[in-house]
Amino acid sequence: MANPGFFQRQAHARRNTGLLIVLFLTAVTLITLAVCLVGYMVTRSQSSPLPFHLWLLSSHGLATAAAVVTLISVGSLVRWIDLGGGGSRVARMVGARLIEPDTKSAEERKLRNIVEEMAIASGVSVPELYVMDSETSINAFVAGYTPGEAVMVVTQGALSQLNRDELQGVVGHEFSHILNGDMRINVRLIALLAGILMIGQIGQFLLRAGFYSSGRTRSRDGRAQAALGILGLALMIIGYVGVFFGRLIQAAVSRQREMLADASSVQFTRNPEGIGSALFKIGLKSGYLDSTSHASDMNHMCFGESARMKFTSLLASHPPVNDRINAIQPGLLARLRSRLRDTEPGANLRQTGAPADRTRLGDLVSQVAEPVRGRAGSRLSPLQSSFNENLQPPPTKLSTRVGTVTPGSEAYAARLLDQLPSTFRNLLYTRAGAIQLCYGLLTYHLPDATQKEHLSLIEKHSMLGLQEELLGKLRPTLIKLGEAARFPVLELAMPALRKLDPDERHALLTNVQRLVAADNRLSLFELALTTFLNRHLAPGAEHAVPVKHRNYRSVLPAIERVLSLFARAGSTSEGQSVKLYREAMAGFCNGTAEVTTGKVSVNELKAALETLSRLSPLLKPAIIDACGHCIMHDGKVDVREYELMRLVADQLDCPMPPL
Repeated sequence: MANPGFFQRQAHARRNTGLLIVLFLTAVTLITLAVCLVGYMVTRSQSSPLPFHLWLLSSHGLATAAAVVTLISVGSLVRWIDLGGGGSRVARMVGARLIEPDTKSAEERKLRNIVEEMAIASGVSVPELYVMDSETSINAFVAGYTPGEAVMVVTQGALSQLNRDELQGVVGHEFSHILNGDMRINVRLIALLAGILMIGQIGQFLLRAGFYSSGRTRSRDGRAQAALGILGLALMIIGYVGVFFGRLIQAAVSRQREMLADASSVQFTRNPEGIGSALFKIGLKSGYLDSTSHASDMNHMCFGESARMKFTSLLASHPPVNDRINAIQPGLLARLRSRLRDTEPGANLRQTGAPADRTRLGDLVSQVAEPVRGRAGSRLSPLQSSFNENLQPPPTKLSTRVGTVTPGSEAYAARLLDQLPSTFRNLLYTRAGAIQLCYGLLTYHLPDATQKEHLSLIEKHSMLGLQEELLGKLRPTLIKLGEAARFPVLELAMPALRKLDPDERHALLTNVQRLVAADNRLSLFELALTTFLNRHLAPGAEHAVPVKHRNYRSVLPAIERVLSLFARAGSTSEGQSVKLYREAMAGFCNGTAEVTTGKVSVNELKAALETLSRLSPLLKPAIIDACGHCIMHDGKVDVREYELMRLVADQLDCPMPPL
């Protein structure tokens, strides 16, 4: 059976968008009625004494309702457009500072190392990292529309007060939000809340204009100023209704996801005490964001509560800290309290809420975390030979591996990072080094004369041109690590490549295409590399792909093209290719498809993958499994087959860890 966690949660995240819209429309309706009631009280003496329900249909009532709906809609639309820049725009909104990849800070390097290890182990591009320097509390969040363009923001308190295991637990929690599609709805919720809060903000402005204007203005028309102030006060009160509904919406879409993310963190790190201890410290020291005015807007996105509030049990976006710790592992809270008493006599964890249904929450966590017990400690063989050996035998269906981190993939990631020389790794963190890496990946294996011939095709440019000195520093490590490390090191370079401006990105993609076309043939790796770079560096890469297809019939030609390519890649003869193709297509057309195992052009594959990317999340596992059937029929997955599998999975927004 396909992994129910990843794909069902992806589908659930999309369905939550519908729930969000319903709750938003409900809030808009109630706020509009409340404002209309104020308008009715103000204008009743100036018009005929109509009852309220009839006044709503009068010119005054309709004009008031239209004005309120317009204000709320405009407020949401403006913020929606403002956040179109994705996660980096959210990070700048809260005043976070970009952590440079080559940072000298030991705390920031620790965070980067943890994030890179988790990214490689899960098959997700390394997210950009930001820190909120002025926040001493412990908190973090991720933002963005797609996994490939995510950003992770942590507070300075999280960096300075959490040890490596605790920080790894927090990172694992945030990676769960990346993998499960939570980020997109989180960013959209910020925009919707901005509209709901517009009325209260207008009320604050009118209140100041009415009661805090100059004495000269009041002496001229004190009655008008007082009326303006009273109107502002009424709108402020209505604005708090908007705040209430905003909080209610945050809680409705966030609480269960936080429990699932805690459980996933345990699965990823196999260390329940890491995230448990991080939550324990939040319970002691809080995670409130005091330096930003957007703390309330961000509450549903953060690792812990980011804003103080009343009615916590009803409106909190996160379950109580104590309940989260006990759900992670029974008895963990008692052990953490005992350790605290041993080190700090008299200290005690504040109680953050009434007990919840812990049996149900514990079951939820165990469903995700139960399959992984104990930490991986086995030694790996050298990286190149371990690529196909450092994991248990691949499962029958590759979709069971999507969106997961296994002991083998984590060990592989740690092994790879340990083998990267510091000079090589630091070059990947610079734009110039990341560009030369792209050129090196396409040429490092060629004879010297052929390398020079191909590289001469790159136009001269201060940044994007060939830089022999940098390429010479990268080439020995690429040769040493071999094919298995090609995609992981490219992922490490993606934060630097994403810093290129649109013109530089276009020039890089042009140069890469020249190198690919230099020998008049296209290898599987060249196909995977060019498609990957186009996906993540092309215009609009940060935008989410909408669902358009909810059945296989409408995308059958695209499925045929992709499986035709996989059948040829996974076979050694024409007969075997035809057999694999028939078997893979059987699940989509009951064996009635024509045999089309001819060559697939790059443009045809690109169009096919773009079509399949618009499938409903619950339909994607069958595509992954059909491709996996073609490359795993012989019981193994070699590096080139993995790169092709990774290409398809990446296009479908299905993070594929190392196989």
